[in-house]
Amino acid sequence: MKISIANIFKGDKVIWMIFFFLCIISLIEVFSSSSTLTYNKASYWGPIIKHGGILLAGLVIMVVVQNIDCKYFKIATIFLLIISAITLLWVLMAGQSTNGAQRWVSLFGLQFQPSEIAKGTIVLAVAQILSAMQTEDGTEEKTFKYVLTITCPLIFLIMLENLSTAMLIGLVVVGMMFFGRVSLRKIGRLIGGLALFGVICLSLVLLLGKEEVPDSKTSLTEQTAKVETAASEGFLDKVFHRAGTWKGRILKFLNNEEVAPKDFDLDKDSQIGHSNIAIASSEIVGKGPGNSEERDFLPQAFSDFIYAIIIEELGLFGGVFVMFLYIFLLWRAGRIADRCANNFPAFLVMGLALLLVCQAMFNMMVAVGLAPVTGQPLPLISKGGTSTIINCVYIGAILSVSISAKKKQSAIPSRRPQQVS
Repeated sequence: MKISIANIFKGDKVIWMIFFFLCIISLIEVFSSSSTLTYNKASYWGPIIKHGGILLAGLVIMVVVQNIDCKYFKIATIFLLIISAITLLWVLMAGQSTNGAQRWVSLFGLQFQPSEIAKGTIVLAVAQILSAMQTEDGTEEKTFKYVLTITCPLIFLIMLENLSTAMLIGLVVVGMMFFGRVSLRKIGRLIGGLALFGVICLSLVLLLGKEEVPDSKTSLTEQTAKVETAASEGFLDKVFHRAGTWKGRILKFLNNEEVAPKDFDLDKDSQIGHSNIAIASSEIVGKGPGNSEERDFLPQAFSDFIYAIIIEELGLFGGVFVMFLYIFLLWRAGRIADRCANNFPAFLVMGLALLLVCQAMFNMMVAVGLAPVTGQPLPLISKGGTSTIINCVYIGAILSVSISAKKKQSAIPSRRPQQVS
């Protein structure tokens, strides 16, 4: 078989273009914003070489996934559900702490976040349920119950260590049910129930949580020790040890009191403060790639707050361009779904696109101060390991649908019969 560029980069060309744009921005901005890593590791090229290697590995995996017929994704659903449940329980019982959060497990020397696998698994399971329960007038009555039965236990396990990820996947599931023609009355009741549950949880967090405001003078070792101490306590203490962090972030976000610049405490609010400085100093055109000043002061500048660095260096136009890349990804996924003759690939591609775009919006809203700090990376741009690889798998699955899913007759270009003279 002759190997060519066309044989490798198959599928929807617009999705490929968006992917490469995001990767190019990622390489430039991660290299620029990794000054603290290069200093700590005494290696100028080390962080970007590692990040480039992860992107390259993600690209290879993406090409492999795009060549899998989308109908075979159904087979993996039950196995992924079991793996997700086991690893989420594992991270709750004996997870490893990194950057003060206990969200990782290590297997054969590889460290990964089970929640990243669980997110895609939930989308895959919901797509399969919705496709199997379709009727001419919408979905069957039991669809709503089946979706909640599968998703709620996994989302609850995710919520215990990563509230923002649980909220993200919950929003995606609601969106998929809307596109899957589940009764609007039931979706409305679910949203109302979730709102009530959120109010109850918020009240418990504010009442019971012991506020812990991170201090820049507190070393990472000390922050990690706090998490490990919580992990060694009783089960209930272990489950609710993140309540203090949630309370601190919520109170910061809800505090509308104006603080004069000279009175702003950059030790306590270093992320928010330096993010605001980065955005405010960018003006319209930005300082240019590699010219960021706040990258040396902004914690997680290469990860959770990389969007602030993008705006600082590329200006308002650069920030808007990145935002529209994600919006265009969702629009293009909708076009691919609309051309699918069968329901499963259509729901799958929309669910994965919603997952990527909603996470991107979460990250960007945090960076510009429209949402409390969540710890969500910017998909395919932030420096990461598990999240980058898994996001490449999601893009590969979207490309697989664009290649292998059966097309509607109206989507297939008709050919005029040749006239025989």
